[in-house]
Formats: sequence, C-alpha cells, structure tokens
Amino acid sequence: MPPPPKAVWRDRILTARRELSAARRRIEDTALATVASTLAPAGSVVCAYVPVGSEPGSIALLDALTEAGTTVLVPVTRTGEPLSWARYMGEKTLMAADFGLREPGGEIFPPEAVAKAHTVLVPALAVDARGVRLGRGAGFYDRTLHLASPEAVIIAVVRDEELVDELPEDPHDIRMGWALTPGKGLVRLGSGDRAEQHTP
Repeated sequence: MPPPPKAVWRDRILTARRELSAARRRIEDTALATVASTLAPAGSVVCAYVPVGSEPGSIALLDALTEAGTTVLVPVTRTGEPLSWARYMGEKTLMAADFGLREPGGEIFPPEAVAKAHTVLVPALAVDARGVRLGRGAGFYDRTLHLASPEAVIIAVVRDEELVDELPEDPHDIRMGWALTPGKGLVRLGSGDRAEQHTP
C-alpha cells in the first residue's frame, strides 16, 4: 500500500509540531546542538539553516557549529531560484526576510558556494529510511543540492518521530544520506550514493 500523499504528511507533522511543549522543544534543541558540534572538522564549511517557527533546532545549533571552528553558511532565498548563501556571524546579524525567514546581512555568496561544504544540514518535515525528504513544497533545496560536492554529508534535521519508514517520492527529489534527530543522533539512510560515500 503506498504512503499517504505529501499534503497529508505535511498536515500531520505540522499539527504535531504545533502541539509540542516548550519544555520538550528546549530539550530537543539542546540535543541537536550538542551533536551538531561534532559533525564537521574545524576549518571546514557547513551549510546550515536558521530555524524558524516549529522547525527542529535553534540558534544554539548554529552557535555550536561556529564554536567548533567551522564556517557556517545559511540560506538567502529568492523566489524560483536555488539558494544563495551568507555567512552566519551570530544571531544579532540576522534580519527579517521573505517567507518568514531570517537571513544575515552582508556579503551574499552564489548558489555554487554549497560545493565547498563538508556538511549540509537540511530542514525537513520528515525523512524516510531510504533518504527521501519531505519539505514544505517550495523546492529550494531540490534546486540547490545537486550543486553540493558528491562527497558532502547531506543531513536532514528532524524530530525522532519524523524519521519514518516510507514517504512519497517525486522524480526531482534529492535523497539525504543521513538524518539528525534529538534522540537518535546521526542516522545513516539508504544504501547507495551519498549514504555510502562518506562517514562523518
């Protein structure tokens, strides 16, 4: 029996996230930040994201990556285009942007900057055991991740309950090699391509 449509998954997951208590969220965000600090070697580049709304993670995750000695790039969004990037220099440098996001001021790097990343942390509503990611449907990461290095560690960041057996998949979807969850830590996904190429 095929999995439910993406719209059903999105509604189900967003409802569960809205019902999450503030205390549980703080515990999960702390756990994610602790693991994130170990994901990439000092001196490397990590492409991450600025969590907003009910997305897993917090500014503490970005700060942990910075304190571990990595250069952290976060997305700059333009409708219909691949993600551009800007360097994360602390929460005080973030400004309100389109789509309810927050983005750094300062120099903007082209989409191809993701090719320099050792690790790419990707926000997701869910990811399955094969590496199929469910996003919000805007397609930003589908237009961007093909620019990443073949050896980059591509990680979907989700809550424990959002790592599932099977999600619906479209031909343009780019699979993740790993999942990062608060309780399970870093979990390898799939059996081919990126999942087999690199172990953090």
